[in-house]
Amino acid sequence: MIIRWQSFVNSEVNKPYIDRLHDYLNSIAAPGNQVEIVEMYPPARDFGRLQEFRCAQTVVKNAIQAERDGCGAFVIGHFQESGLYEARASCTIPITGMGEATLLWASHVGRRIGLISLDDAFEVIHLEQMERYSLLSRLAGIKGINFAVADFAAAFDGEESAYQRIVAKFSEAARELIALGADVLVPAGGLFGLLTADKVGFAVDGAPVIPCTPITLGWAEMSLKLHTNQGLAPSRGPSFALSTDRAIQDFLTEGP
Repeated sequence: MIIRWQSFVNSEVNKPYIDRLHDYLNSIAAPGNQVEIVEMYPPARDFGRLQEFRCAQTVVKNAIQAERDGCGAFVIGHFQESGLYEARASCTIPITGMGEATLLWASHVGRRIGLISLDDAFEVIHLEQMERYSLLSRLAGIKGINFAVADFAAAFDGEESAYQRIVAKFSEAARELIALGADVLVPAGGLFGLLTADKVGFAVDGAPVIPCTPITLGWAEMSLKLHTNQGLAPSRGPSFALSTDRAIQDFLTEGP
């Protein structure tokens, strides 16, 4: 079954990341599943609400197209998961968001969550995510490592000094959060998550670091299995009432 994974970057700005993401996801996918990467044009390159809103529209359109193409599931591989609820209300295939899957798994592993963001600009958005998933009372704190998307390109291209610089900054932020009571650490982004995906048992001073990329794919695969075998789908009551065909068509054709 094909699982379509929406990235928020593209090969023009970070080809090593896209290539590794494709290879890694397909290396860990369950037998019979294949992961296709959908890139974002233009990529998410300026942090803030307007960018998230713009990307959300692309996400929903691509989720609808994935279902029409016969894909079994769709993944928003961006921690802020812009458009998650709208996509879920527009499709009958399972829609998985990286932030939702990672945060809920973190709540299973520890009691106090330390969230390490790519940039301080996302702090309020992450707070809203924690509130949405009823985890705000379990948040120890949020720290940004303040790297741009382009800063990861060298690390994915094999430059050891770039890799060590990013991991060192992450570990510094992690220790600040541990001092505030965090006992589980969440890297709020697919870039860092993939960069360190091979660090088996990754922890900082005993606090486990949640591997968001494999957790997100695993969540999507489990959702697909339950949807196929048990018919389990999102509530079609007020939370995720399925959009009408007319509403979907109006959305797909909107414009001047």
